[in-house]
Amino acid sequence: MIKTDILIIGAGPTGLFTVFEAGLLKLRCHLIDALPIAGGQCSEIYPKKPIYDIPGFPEVLAGKLTDNLLEQGKQFEPGFTLGERAETIDKQEDGSFVVTTNKGTKHQAPIVAIAGGLGSFEPRKPKIENISFYEDKGVEYFIKDPEVYRNKKVVISGGGDSALDWAIFLADVASEVTLVHRRNEFRGALDSVDTVQELKLLGKINLVTPAEVIKLHGDTKVEAVSVLKDGKEERIETDHFIPLFGLSPKLGPIGNWGLEIEKNAIKVDTFDYQTNIPGVFAIGDVNTYPGKLKLILCGFHEATLMCQSAYKMLNPGKKYVMKYTTVSGINGFDGSRKESPKAVVKAIV
Repeated sequence: MIKTDILIIGAGPTGLFTVFEAGLLKLRCHLIDALPIAGGQCSEIYPKKPIYDIPGFPEVLAGKLTDNLLEQGKQFEPGFTLGERAETIDKQEDGSFVVTTNKGTKHQAPIVAIAGGLGSFEPRKPKIENISFYEDKGVEYFIKDPEVYRNKKVVISGGGDSALDWAIFLADVASEVTLVHRRNEFRGALDSVDTVQELKLLGKINLVTPAEVIKLHGDTKVEAVSVLKDGKEERIETDHFIPLFGLSPKLGPIGNWGLEIEKNAIKVDTFDYQTNIPGVFAIGDVNTYPGKLKLILCGFHEATLMCQSAYKMLNPGKKYVMKYTTVSGINGFDGSRKESPKAVVKAIV
């Protein structure tokens, strides 16, 4: 059983910033996310795309924003359960909640903050017969550990940033990398497209376009794929097939938790973004209320107010005096201390 003060469901920007705001209040956090990496859409869908409306950053890449938020919260030592989806929630006699994932991992906390963005993201799977049979037997929709592909033959399918980035990365890891896309044009960062072109000329990436994978072969695991190109089938031997077609957001099991739902979003009180279940909050794109704007900066605001309310619930009767970090500094759970330089007092004689 993983125990914490605030259990955050969703490790996107809003969930990550909650770690920092909770840490200022001496509250510990643990995050659950169905994706294998933190950052939500910013990491998985558009890590190299710039964001222009984050205060203080005229322009910041989505992946860099994730890195900064992880660095900002690191001092408060958050825990992570990644690659697992929050499945059920059960209220205990002491008022706390136990949230269990689809893999059976149990988490207990008195406060639950749902920061699931547009919901739990599930991979968009290609329509290939029996593909489910090969899942975890050579078919992977996410790359968790690149070392799994060391000296292996890999076929990647897709035409976005994720497909391009992983093809480039695995070119120096796998023994053979084939990138299949149904068009000649790719929808990704220009520098990534250029790099793939260079690696193709160097013989480090086998680029097959316009084409698509239509069949998988193998008795117990993936041994080859069939690619349709120019009306002809071509068999390519491989150890792994990685279709990277993006993610599909779904509210998922959270929709069965007894929460008040409106248009696939969770209704909340605008005072502190609490749901109809006391102790369960919803912040970020997953919630809805009059005037709601689905912006990252709004999620940051909601996380801040939610943490204040959570502190009061966990510390009844205890008054919290808010101090600016420029005045109070920051004491990390890891023993670190950050503070502005003290003014030098010196007499003039």
